[in-house]
Amino acid sequence: MFSVVECSRLWVELRARVSRRSPLVLIAFHKPWGVLSQFRSDGSPNRPLSEFGLPPRVYSLGRLDADSEGLLLLSDEPGLNTRLLDPERGHPRTYWVQVERIPNETAIQQLAAGVLIQGNRTRPCRAWILDPQPTLPPRDPPIRFRKSVPDCWIALELNEGKNRQVRRMTASVGHPTLRLLRVRIGALELGELAAGAWRELSATERRLVFSSTPRS
Repeated sequence: MFSVVECSRLWVELRARVSRRSPLVLIAFHKPWGVLSQFRSDGSPNRPLSEFGLPPRVYSLGRLDADSEGLLLLSDEPGLNTRLLDPERGHPRTYWVQVERIPNETAIQQLAAGVLIQGNRTRPCRAWILDPQPTLPPRDPPIRFRKSVPDCWIALELNEGKNRQVRRMTASVGHPTLRLLRVRIGALELGELAAGAWRELSATERRLVFSSTPRS
């Protein structure tokens, strides 16, 4: 049994430890091609997140496949995965997708209405052709190029994130994905953050992440 004095001392020490804890962080990372959304190597040539000097104890909120690029959020705050990724919460993520050939209006409408993937229909989403077409730094390694086949950048705004969903969606309407970049989560945009770079978000930017209405 602890005495009253000992209990008081332990309580003071506990409060001091809690007060010394670093504040919870939310980080935006521009994941390059060939990088995993995890800190441990999986035995492949793909690089883990541990190579990018990220703070300790953070974890990725959702994931991007190794062959996808763009905005990846990381945090040490419990519970954010559910808050951001549950489809019922309707939290939007926007992707720029470079596809083979130029989709017609029918293909865009099919993507927006939902397509059948592995026996399941995707939720309705926003889909449109980017105009003007973006000019991005070349990918390393470069995308597959066929001189006789044009390509086109489209945008998809989804509220769900099944395994390789975007690639399967575009393939289902006859337009295989060549390059995939996540450019926005909520109303937070990737912006000018360089590939492989990360930064801690401000309180204002954090509110943008949890906004359900992305900016146009």
